[in-house]
Amino acid sequence: MPNFVLHKQIIKHREVVEDDWSVLRLVEGDTPEAVDVPEGKIIVPLTVWQAQRAALLGRTEIGVWLAPDEQAAAIKEDLHRFGVVAVDFPKFSDGRGYSTAFNLRKRLAYTGELRAIGDVLRDQLWPMSRVGFDAFATRQDRSIHDALKGLTVFSETYQASVDQPLPLFRRAPRGTPPELTDIGAGI
Repeated sequence: MPNFVLHKQIIKHREVVEDDWSVLRLVEGDTPEAVDVPEGKIIVPLTVWQAQRAALLGRTEIGVWLAPDEQAAAIKEDLHRFGVVAVDFPKFSDGRGYSTAFNLRKRLAYTGELRAIGDVLRDQLWPMSRVGFDAFATRQDRSIHDALKGLTVFSETYQASVDQPLPLFRRAPRGTPPELTDIGAGI
């Protein structure tokens, strides 16, 4: 019997909203080929999508999630079919999902909902948003409203990323301040 994770609320586009998608997780004894994918808005593991692709192609409310060791390129040809692509963070200390998100947005030009699932905590939301995540299914044992504050911790960024393609030194006005140009004038 597969395990379904249904978050009552998620953070999407910087707001707490009701979530109407379920996440399918395989449990011991399940195989991607044989697991039953119920009707409705369901986010399936990449392995299930690959094993049951022919049967799932006709569904309009289907999403896929990627494990940390799976490549975004594996769904390159099917990206337009998914209502949501999720990236799993089984442990908050596993940062491979950041690269997956960046690749989905920048290299594969994915424009749909990109959701972080798993061990997602407040401190991760800001950097996750920088690489392209726009939805977050935070840990159930933490306050989602407190987690939302993690998206407003910083007001400026130094590095370039998905959300800001230019680094700060390219965005800031440059030049020598007028008071410094007069220093060498009298010599």
